[in-house]
Amino acid sequence: MDVVRTLELRFANEAGRTVTIRVAEPRENLTAAEIEAAMNAIVDADVFISAGGDLVEPVGARLVAREVTEYEFGA
Repeated sequence: MDVVRTLELRFANEAGRTVTIRVAEPRENLTAAEIEAAMNAIVDADVFISAGGDLVEPVGARLVAREVTEYEFGA
């Protein structure tokens, strides 16, 4: 069984909607301060656009971990 970890970064866009950027396999010891600094850098760099316009501010983040069990079948 493997644990798949994804960091979800949630931003508000110009339309007031929430936009989520997902990052696979984030470093395990990330702090809230590091995540917030990275999110502010993304907003300041203005590198992503969404259907509702530019990202304007971070609104939250969460680490999602899910267990994955794979079953092998004979060839």
